[in-house]
Amino acid sequence: MRILPLRSVQAILALALMTLCLGSLPSAAQLADEVPAVNASSAASISSGTPITRQTPASAITAPRPFSRFAVGVDLSTLGIRMQTASYLSPHLNLRASGSVFGFTDNNISTNGFNVDAHLHLSSAGISVDYFPFAAHGWKLSPGILFYNDSGAEATFTAQPGTSFSLNGYTYYSSGSDPVRGNGTAGLHTHNPAFTITTGWGNMIPHKGHFSFPFEIGVAFIGAPAFDMALTSGQVCDSNGQNCVNVATDPTVQANLRAQVTKYRNDLEPLKTYPLISGGITYCFQRRR
Repeated sequence: MRILPLRSVQAILALALMTLCLGSLPSAAQLADEVPAVNASSAASISSGTPITRQTPASAITAPRPFSRFAVGVDLSTLGIRMQTASYLSPHLNLRASGSVFGFTDNNISTNGFNVDAHLHLSSAGISVDYFPFAAHGWKLSPGILFYNDSGAEATFTAQPGTSFSLNGYTYYSSGSDPVRGNGTAGLHTHNPAFTITTGWGNMIPHKGHFSFPFEIGVAFIGAPAFDMALTSGQVCDSNGQNCVNVATDPTVQANLRAQVTKYRNDLEPLKTYPLISGGITYCFQRRR
C-alpha cells in the first residue's frame, strides 16, 4: 500500500474543514429572513443620529387593576331613593353596593267612609355583581343579595258613624255612638336576606367619560308579604243601627276578620317576587396611579 506524502494529507484535511464550515453558514434567503427590513424613515433616523422609537403592541397594554376605578350614583327605584357605589373588577365585572330609603306619612286620608293615618317606610341595602357579557357594550346581568330590608307600612283607621264595610262577605255598619277603630300592618321582608336578579343597560364605570345613566329592571325574592289587621274598639250594628256588638270581643266578628285577613294575604302573595325598577345618574372617578 502506498503511503501519501505528509503535504497531501494536510491538503485533504484543509479541504474537508472548509467544506464543513461552508455547510454551516446560513444561506442568503435565511439572512434575508433574519435581518429586519430598514425603511426609509429608519434609515434617515440612523443617518441623522436620532434614536428609533419602538411602538408598544396593543397586546402589551394591560387592563386597569381591580378596584382601581370606582363610581357613585343616585337613582329612583321601587325600593326608594337609592345611593350606589361601584368598583371595577375586570372588563366584564363590577362590584356594586347600594342603600335605599324612603318615607311617606299622611294623617288625613279619607276613603270609603274611613279616616286613615298611614305611614310607608322603605329601607334596604344590598350588594350585587354587574356582569357585562360584551365588555364594550352596556348590557348587563346583575345577581345580588338584599342583605338588609326593613320595608313595610302601618295604618290606623276609624270608620265614620254609619259606614258599612265587609268582612268575609258579611256587611257591618259602624255604630253612630261608638265607631269602629282598628289598625293594620304590612311587611315586605319575610325573607331577609333576599336574592335579587336584574338586567339593564349602562355601566357605572364607562369606557370613556365620567357620567352614565344606567337603567335596570328585575325582581327581589322577598317572600310573601306579612299582613295583619285588627279591630281594636267600637261597635258594629245592623243596617238599622240595632243589635250592636263590640268588635274586639264578639267571636263572630273576630272569625270573619281572620278569614278576611287570610284573603288579603292571598291577594298580596304575588309580591313575594317584588319588582325592581330603577333609573338614575352616576359619576365615575379614576384613581391616580
